Amino acid sequence: MDETCVVQRAPCWINQICDHGLRFLWLFVHVLISIWNHVVGLVKVVESYLISSGILRRYKTFDVTKLKYLAIVVESKDAHQLSEVLQLLKWLEAIGVKHLCLYDSEGVLKKSKKFIVQNLKNAILFEEAVDNKLPPNKKCMVLEFASISDGKEAITKAANLLFMKYLKLHNNGVQPEEQFFTEAQLDEAVKDLGHKGPEPDLLLVYGPVRCHLGFPAWRLRYTEIVHMGPLKSRTYGALIKAIYKFTTVRQNYGQ
Repeated sequence: MDETCVVQRAPCWINQICDHGLRFLWLFVHVLISIWNHVVGLVKVVESYLISSGILRRYKTFDVTKLKYLAIVVESKDAHQLSEVLQLLKWLEAIGVKHLCLYDSEGVLKKSKKFIVQNLKNAILFEEAVDNKLPPNKKCMVLEFASISDGKEAITKAANLLFMKYLKLHNNGVQPEEQFFTEAQLDEAVKDLGHKGPEPDLLLVYGPVRCHLGFPAWRLRYTEIVHMGPLKSRTYGALIKAIYKFTTVRQNYGQ
């Protein structure tokens, strides 16, 4: 009987040893990943400080004119922190960025656009520059504000506009040459509705996740996307590095 009990209990001890071994292995891997993340974060902080202080000389000179249009995506919760958003915009203004689109999905920044423009030295709204046909100003930064309404809702409205035009032609006995909506027609409809803006060269995402958070997809065909982390963790050095890397990389556009 004793030998039988020992034989039956042996698998239980083996299973417990395996469970403890796997748990220890998981904890060990978790600790390694945590240490690695802390080291990477520390390196980024040190690098950002060196860039901001001007010690890393290669980041001191770059051609910011290569960045024709910059987009900033901010997570909606962070968008309520207008003081931090303003500080970010002042950094961009000091760097020399001339055309900028600010986006958050809920439109928090769009509702505060007058306040933001008033608190910047040389800024003008995108719609004012377009409506008044103002020439490019080297000292002025043009600001565009966008939200989720410029994304999926804009496409829905554009599709409905095209459908109504097609239905009107059909009712008048006119048969359109094309039976399907083309990309060019959709772009034109979006533009007519006031949702069509320039395509950004670079898009910087300030948020907890690595995605564009609903930024209009049709404006991202050739856009470089960089995740910058939470807005509260923003640094001047990281901003300089992202723009520097974009301006120094050779761009090859397909047809």
